[in-house]
Amino acid sequence: MTRLITAPLGFVGDEWSADVAIAVDGDLIVAAGPASAVAAGYPGADVEAWADRAIVPGGVNGHGHTFQALIRGFGDDLRFADWMGRLVHPTAAGLDRDAIKLAARYDFAEMLRMGITTAVEFFYLHDGGNDNALAIIEAAHEVGLRAVLARCMFDADPGPPRYQESPALFEKNFRELRAAVADDPLIDVHPAPHSVLGAGPEMLELGAGLGAEFDVPVHVHLADSQGEVDASLARFGATPIGRMAALGVLDERTLAVHAVRVDDADLALLAAHGSTVVHNPSANAFLGGGIAPVRRMLDLDIPVCLGTDAGGANSRQSLFEEMRMAALLAKAIGRDGTALTATGALRLGTSAGGRALRLPVGVLAPGYRADLVGLDLTAPSLRPRRTVTQNVVYSMLPEAVERVVVGGRTVVRDGRVLTVDLQEIGAAVDRLTAAWTPLTGTHPTDTVLS
Repeated sequence: MTRLITAPLGFVGDEWSADVAIAVDGDLIVAAGPASAVAAGYPGADVEAWADRAIVPGGVNGHGHTFQALIRGFGDDLRFADWMGRLVHPTAAGLDRDAIKLAARYDFAEMLRMGITTAVEFFYLHDGGNDNALAIIEAAHEVGLRAVLARCMFDADPGPPRYQESPALFEKNFRELRAAVADDPLIDVHPAPHSVLGAGPEMLELGAGLGAEFDVPVHVHLADSQGEVDASLARFGATPIGRMAALGVLDERTLAVHAVRVDDADLALLAAHGSTVVHNPSANAFLGGGIAPVRRMLDLDIPVCLGTDAGGANSRQSLFEEMRMAALLAKAIGRDGTALTATGALRLGTSAGGRALRLPVGVLAPGYRADLVGLDLTAPSLRPRRTVTQNVVYSMLPEAVERVVVGGRTVVRDGRVLTVDLQEIGAAVDRLTAAWTPLTGTHPTDTVLS
């Protein structure tokens, strides 16, 4: 049964319009546009009026690691190498399947509450098989989020044992996991070489080959820190992006995650090969990686989308926050207030993500998944109402995210996640992490935890 969702404002077809309607049939949008025109095409449809709401596409989160949500606050204000070596790897070594699933439920639920409806999980806690990846998929289903399992390819030696697989074992596990979710409308599986340092030439070539075979993106961390660039230059005589190009694995399916420490030659390679950058502005700043030259990328016609990265590398799982950060940082490094507009940033977090993932998400238009977010126009952070289309990016607070729909199903209403118990999940996270020792900061929390 087709239903019409109407609202006084909507970001329809990548543009703001007044008095809009979205016609939804099952999990798909079948019409979107001026309310009068859409309603005329569906005279018998049930009408769901979202009064005092703006409808925007669900956010498309291009990069994340859910288990790291557990380490939020435990390693803030560290240098990247210390954060990774003293916190991330030791934590990853100690998590069992239940903890991995709890972290995913926790992280996905926060994303959903913040208006993210599609999330990439760049996952590497394999233990040689797919059981842990299936825990992530179970969590996505329970929360009601659309997820891309970017299955990490890692064969560097030495390296964390849980991450490692041979190319042959990876390919076996990857094909089995894709087959297992082939008919799942909420889940997709992509290959994800860890980096040019974490994946050898055979792995990188296998990732590109699988991407071509299944016509899916290939996710890879590239140029996320000066340390990575220096190591790549010392080992291969090329930057990470140069290394990918030299091996013939940089192409239009490549999702270059971070791409912070890039030079003109790197940008020229990304542009020439049609590769996409997944920009994680908050995490790049939080870990001291730097600021990606997004305006230059866009001027070179390099596609850019947004990611939050992990909860422990960012602390906020909100694409609206990333939109704001992307715009502000682009203005700051370019010394130009016009460098990235509010509407441009909104597109990076929605339609650009859908194009990057090759999924019909991120746009309110016929043929796309019915993933919608309702913003409360009466929220103080969206006032004045006259300028709400700017305020969505520059001033909006989480209070304004009132409703979320994924695949036609309402999963957040009145700002409350309907699918899982956030208090129960939060209590379980507190129990799991109560004995962990923060590496930085002052934490007089014994009474808080008791």
